[in-house]
Amino acid sequence: MPVYRTPGVYIEEISTLPPSVAEVATAVPAFVGYTESGPADSAAPKVLRIASMLDYRAAFGGALRAKFSVAEPAAPGLPPAVTAVPPQNPFALYYALSHYFKNGGGPCYVVSVGNYGNAPSKARFSAGLAALEKEDEPTLLVLTDAAALLPASSYYELCGEALAQCRRLGDRFTILDVHGGAVDVFRNDSNLSANLMYGAAYHPYLQTGLASEYDEAAVDIVRQSPARLANVTGTLTLGAPNGVTITYTGAPGSGPGVAVNFGRKTTAATFTVVGGLLTIVDANSKTGNDLVTAWAAFKTAGGAGGFDLTRSGDGTGTIATADLPRTSISLPAPPGESLASIRNTETAFYNNARAMLELQRVTLPPSAAMAGIYARVDRERGVWKAPANVGVLAVLGPVSKITDTEQDGLNIDETAGKSINAIRAFTGKGTLVWGARTLAGNDNEWRYVSVRRLFIMIEESARKATAFAVFEPNDAGTWLKVKAMIESYLYGLWERGALAGAKPESAYFVRVGLGTTMTAQDVLNGNLIVEIGIAAVRPAEFIVLRFSHKLQTE
Repeated sequence: MPVYRTPGVYIEEISTLPPSVAEVATAVPAFVGYTESGPADSAAPKVLRIASMLDYRAAFGGALRAKFSVAEPAAPGLPPAVTAVPPQNPFALYYALSHYFKNGGGPCYVVSVGNYGNAPSKARFSAGLAALEKEDEPTLLVLTDAAALLPASSYYELCGEALAQCRRLGDRFTILDVHGGAVDVFRNDSNLSANLMYGAAYHPYLQTGLASEYDEAAVDIVRQSPARLANVTGTLTLGAPNGVTITYTGAPGSGPGVAVNFGRKTTAATFTVVGGLLTIVDANSKTGNDLVTAWAAFKTAGGAGGFDLTRSGDGTGTIATADLPRTSISLPAPPGESLASIRNTETAFYNNARAMLELQRVTLPPSAAMAGIYARVDRERGVWKAPANVGVLAVLGPVSKITDTEQDGLNIDETAGKSINAIRAFTGKGTLVWGARTLAGNDNEWRYVSVRRLFIMIEESARKATAFAVFEPNDAGTWLKVKAMIESYLYGLWERGALAGAKPESAYFVRVGLGTTMTAQDVLNGNLIVEIGIAAVRPAEFIVLRFSHKLQTE
């Protein structure tokens, strides 16, 4: 106690409550990828904590808009056909975040490593992981946007870096995707050979309920009938430079042409238009001016069929010295039409096209949805509950169906031990997560995701809570405080069902003391060693119901 030297009244506050363990958050994912307003290639990654898609859009912009072409119906009453144009760089971070929040996700971190004008780079993703290492709060690493990296080995190399970071820091876990759904490539990649207990993989990809965002001006219209195309104009000059210019205006692909009958000199020129062919009859010695004069009368009578004649130069030159076979008039390519350009002119087609475009859904790797499911299960049940046998929200279903036989090979891999958790569609149940294993599927200690993440939570919570004891006297008083604090925390977990055992002493133990966990040399070296044993609950992965015949006794 302090020594007082001046007379007076002094107040001392005495702390009677012991220190306690504050439980750390367990499902704060960090998403690494490219955003609309991300940094340039030469700039450092941008790391930001967000709590909603509104925060994301304010900081990083919107989605990479998809491109489509819409073909007009081949027959009345049929819907227009929509074809997706594959993007050059399929950045999907915006959609991944949206799917995460729709599956129950909460606050998370976004690491923007570039913008949509950049080409995807494994080096930039690695820089994002390095920046994330400086953040203490994230507990999950999600690399959905990197699953499009080519070749697949680049993605798996990045996954190996993420697993190594989890092992090094001890406070996070990685959710992986199977690149392109190729299970054999995933299993055989040498980059995934260490730290497997710090990650889990999910398969297959998901057809989500998220509609693709697009720009109407970038949706191309494909016409089935040339008659529906906007008219274009082509020209042909006869007797250049002082003859006649023939112009044709009509639909692209209509194939107009001009033929000349040299004929008689003394007869006035006449014209016929049949099936897109303009024939000039008795062009012998006729000048451009002669033809223009005769054409005026012909045109007035009707039947020009899209053709028109004007003099070329001064019109004094003759146009032919012999018969000219059919000569085609070259028409330019039709002008590009977009959905925006037909909004006010073809309302029915526009509305039908919009309706079909609204049906275009985004396909995503499952890691983002799984991050949301981790957060949802942790919040509703606890980190010790396996994130399995729960529904995946905002999905139409997995892109491929997995049978029980196929899942046998995914769930248990006797050779490499790389378990892959299946996402399956069940009749009457919807799409469910049907696996709960880490990549270390053959490891008796770290086989299950829930066990690994429970230990991460307890270890990180205890580590931060015991920081008060650093530089405190390494004696029985400090040991007792530390032991009591950890025991109280573990007792609370046992009461909540996180630990297995009918009694607390069966569920955990905490040991500390000279001669128990420390030697005199440990004390001299400044080491305070606490041993903690935990009986973690494990998921019931295989429910076996045994039936037998019972003989009638009465």
